[in-house]
Amino acid sequence: MARECALQSLYYADSLKSSQNDTLEHYTDGFQKELGDVFPFCEELVQGTREHLPQIDKMVSSYAKNWTVARMSAVDRAILRMATYEMVFSPEKTPIPAIIDEAIELAKKYSTENSSKFINGLLDQLKKERK
Repeated sequence: MARECALQSLYYADSLKSSQNDTLEHYTDGFQKELGDVFPFCEELVQGTREHLPQIDKMVSSYAKNWTVARMSAVDRAILRMATYEMVFSPEKTPIPAIIDEAIELAKKYSTENSSKFINGLLDQLKKERK
């Protein structure tokens, strides 16, 4: 549930073309009560993704052959950014296969039919390089 709320928050921030200086609470407002004990994880995903956005977009672009980050659907872009943050920068140390599985499930639920394959392929390339 924390990743779903983080996805919604990142999508919202992206759709507003917000600056990285906007407060975290602006995007995660309303999720704290719903998430309870896992809210800090949601906050970390949103804040960390936004803090490392230039590096994340550079990594995503390097793996997305014939695609720029700007051309991706907003949902796919948010999923890829969040998963890349978690795989590369997160102190949580969630197993990479679990991160990829969660990203695929989010894509199946919130994006197009082919998005889960695209996201899986891109994150799998990132996983191979991170080993």
